[in-house]
Amino acid sequence: QVQLVESGGGLVQPGESLRLSCAASGFAFSRARINWARQAPGKGLEWVSSIYNDSRAFYADSLKGRFTISRDNARNTVHLQMSSLKPEDTAVYYCALYGCSPYECSKSSGYWGQGTRVTVSS
Repeated sequence: QVQLVESGGGLVQPGESLRLSCAASGFAFSRARINWARQAPGKGLEWVSSIYNDSRAFYADSLKGRFTISRDNARNTVHLQMSSLKPEDTAVYYCALYGCSPYECSKSSGYWGQGTRVTVSS
């Protein structure tokens, strides 16, 4: 069974950094495109980043330069390094298999984790 488990979220102050992790199992991870999306309180789902099997990475324009996606195929894990965090980054962050067709995501398709909450507040 496909499983995706996000971790690493928490409460941080503006300007600080967090690294989120997505631990995957149940599919051919090394050949898969993995996506990050987020949902802010009261807002719709927003595509954040995708990483392809060859490690090509793509980001939402508003996040480019602050967020870095990477993958560790030996550990079946994708990371999202988030720097210079802003209050508007506050959201539940999800990783997904198949749930996004760049550059939009829908939780009605694909496989999704339960999410990890990131709160950026002073």
